[in-house]
Amino acid sequence: MKRIILSLSLLAIALGGHAQERKVQNRPYTDLREFHFGVLVGTHLQDLELNNVGPQMIDLEDGNGLVEKTISADQDRWDAGFTVGVLGELRLNSTFQFRIAPAMYFGTRHLTFRNHTDLTAQGEPTEQVQEMKTAYISCALDLIAAAPRFNNHRPYVMLGVNPMLNLSGKDNDYIKLKRSDVFLEVGLGCDFYLPYFKLRPELKFMYSLTNSLDKNHAKNLRDRNMLMYTNSVNETRAKMIALTFYFE
Repeated sequence: MKRIILSLSLLAIALGGHAQERKVQNRPYTDLREFHFGVLVGTHLQDLELNNVGPQMIDLEDGNGLVEKTISADQDRWDAGFTVGVLGELRLNSTFQFRIAPAMYFGTRHLTFRNHTDLTAQGEPTEQVQEMKTAYISCALDLIAAAPRFNNHRPYVMLGVNPMLNLSGKDNDYIKLKRSDVFLEVGLGCDFYLPYFKLRPELKFMYSLTNSLDKNHAKNLRDRNMLMYTNSVNETRAKMIALTFYFE
């Protein structure tokens, strides 16, 4: 039994030593450049955290005066979006890099409004839905902290802020977002040094630092019956999960 354990231990040590062997490095001087450019493509999921106000008094302008309505709003589905952009990266030292990455995020949020006051014949809340198409122009400012390179890979973590300009939104939507927002983003990734370029897959989480809801939207509604859905939410926080591939 001891011989078997000893043999297995020696085999594990041998395999571990073989796995840590140095290999020929692709593009060995690429990280020594003071500044370099690249492109990025990826996919992402957009989420919207909605704060519901609960019961509210609504004037439906039908002669019955004020009535109480209880409506809840929720994003009940995640649809994958598309990301494309460019990047410029500044080498600060052997560990830290500063990255500027202008990009565009195209996506969709599916919102469902449930009216808990006006029920269906089956006793279920009546529902209204909104497909919120979004197109953001962003310019991420990220600080990257990378581990020492080993062979042809180098893991890292990143932290940054990402101001965004929202190009979408309609006056006849139930909910409309502000034109501008700022996201905090944190993530991790790994550099893979290939013979002709460096590939960097990165997974990051993004959270809005501001209330994304356009509170002036209710004033522009033509259909006053939409007000109870618009006013059912008083705060929104936009969130994203992004998987991005950088080519440098």
